[in-house]
This record gives sequence, structure tokens and C-alpha cells, in this order.
Amino acid sequence: MSETNAIDAQHVELTYADGTEAITDLTLTIPNGELFGFLGANGAGKTTTIKVLTTLLEPTGGTVTVNGYDVENESRAVRESIGYMAQETSVDPELTARENIQFACEIYGVSADDRATRIDDLLDLVDLADVADKSAKGFSGGMKKRLDAATALVHEPPIVFLDEPTTGLDPKARNRLWDYFERINERGTTIFLTTQYLEEADQLCDRIGVLRSGEIVASGSPTELKDRVGGAVLDIEIADPEETLERARRVTTEADVFDGAPIETTEAGLSIRSTAARQQGTELLVALMDAGITVTGFNVRDPTLDDVFLAITDGKDEGTDVTDAGATAAMEVTR
Repeated sequence: MSETNAIDAQHVELTYADGTEAITDLTLTIPNGELFGFLGANGAGKTTTIKVLTTLLEPTGGTVTVNGYDVENESRAVRESIGYMAQETSVDPELTARENIQFACEIYGVSADDRATRIDDLLDLVDLADVADKSAKGFSGGMKKRLDAATALVHEPPIVFLDEPTTGLDPKARNRLWDYFERINERGTTIFLTTQYLEEADQLCDRIGVLRSGEIVASGSPTELKDRVGGAVLDIEIADPEETLERARRVTTEADVFDGAPIETTEAGLSIRSTAARQQGTELLVALMDAGITVTGFNVRDPTLDDVFLAITDGKDEGTDVTDAGATAAMEVTR
């Protein structure tokens, strides 16, 4: 096993039999112990990538090692050394929480001497000890997700793949899973997380890679990616946007106080990303008011990962790559 990297993927490609290119040229290196977030719009290739990394699909080009094992030539060793939590839970509703974990122990070959202690530890870790002997069919969605995560950890894998693990959960259940992921990462487990929730990636991840059309177009820490957007974001809300939005956009364009900065249309008005947002925002406000447009909201804020994601997935950010400070990676950015 590699002493430095949990995942090393070089120029990976995957083309389906019908000619569809799901992954075009993916290069990615993740060091041991990192909590890595993988973002991308629907259809970008996130699930395909995670299936390649977990040996469920064979790449048609490039090389991939996971925990030092080649995914094509040493697929069994890869599977034995990882945990995988798919989008849909694999919990058996007829079994209790304890029995579900017991079954996973048997599948992964956990020794009989270690099973009882391992099961109790995992039940404590995912906060299910108080319902250990209750049937899983009565569990909430969040409880089933936590139980599913526990079954992926029975063999103490050094890396765990989480494919959109909190999709469909309410905020309370999502936060409990976040806490769980942070705890296992603090214990040294490498986590590869795909998610649709940018807040989740922002809070949990050490580093993020953004996928577009089967290729990573940006990577870096959440802070580095937000810095890449450049400057602050000016959000403007206007009265009767259905009637006045196009006129407000035209006035904003003609005012040109932000030196050609991109102007995004929102449900409530306009959003502008610019290094001059804080200094020149009042000039735009005056121009809108002079044009007879009623401004009901005016706010300057720091950029979020949402702004990064929209900029990159819309193809409007073709700037300099973000350089990874603590790991080798040939990547760029996206949501």
C-alpha cells in the first residue's frame, strides 16, 4: 500500500459501448487522511468516477490506484481495503441495527473474536446504540443512512467512498451525518465525498475538485476556490422583477461601473461578481434609481461555493488554475 496517497488517478477515461464519453481526462491525487469533496452538475460524471475508483466499472484509458492497488489488476484487494456508501441504502429493514452490522462483518470477514466489540463501537459512533436491537424498518431516513455508513466501516477501511450520502435528508439528519463523517476522518480515515450540497462541501472538505463534462476543471480548498471567483458579490433585489428585470440589467450593463464584470439574473433581481463591488456598488444603485427602478434589496457579500460552482459549470471561469498547497493534483474548478 502507498504510504502517501489514498488515490492516484492519471488521465482516466471511460467511454461506454454506445460511444458516450463519461470521463474524458481525469487526473486526481488524494493523500491519506484527506476529506475530499467531488462536485459537479448532474451528468458531469461524478457517479461514474466513483464507480471506477471502487472497481464497479473498468476505465477505458489511464491508470488508477486506490490504497496502492491497481483497480484493474488488483480489484479484489481494492474492494477489501475500501468502504462504499452508495446513494441508496443497503440496509435490510427486517434486521435490527445490530444484525445489519453483524451481517456486514460476516461479508467482510471480520473475525468472530472482534465482532462484538466492533459492532458496539460502530453503534456508538453513529449514535444508534439505543436502538441497536430494534428493526430497521421503523428507522427514519437519517437513521438508515447512519446505519448504512456503519456497515461500510466494519472492516476498518483506510478510505471510504460516500456517494451523495445526505441526499433527501432533513437538515437535522444531515447535520448528524456531517458530525459522523468528521469523527471518522479525525480518526484517520480518508473520505471521498460526492455531494449536491455546496454547504456540505464547504463545511467538511479539506479540498474540493469540480468536475465538468468528465474532466476536473478546478481544485483547491474551499477558501481557495472562493478566492478564485474574484472580489465580492453584489446582490440586488428589485420590485416587480418580471416587469423590470430586463430594464435593470440593461441599466447595469450601460452603467459599466464594474468594468465588464459578469451579471447574473436571479429570481429577485441581479447578482454581480466584481473586485469593485464594494467601492462602486452605490454608483449602480443611483443609476437604477435614476432610471425609475425600485430597489428593495442591496447587499455586498463574500463569494460562496455556489458562486464558484455557477461560474465554472456555466463555463464562465476559464482563468488560472488553483494550485493545491498540500497535494499533487492536475486539476481546475466546478460545482
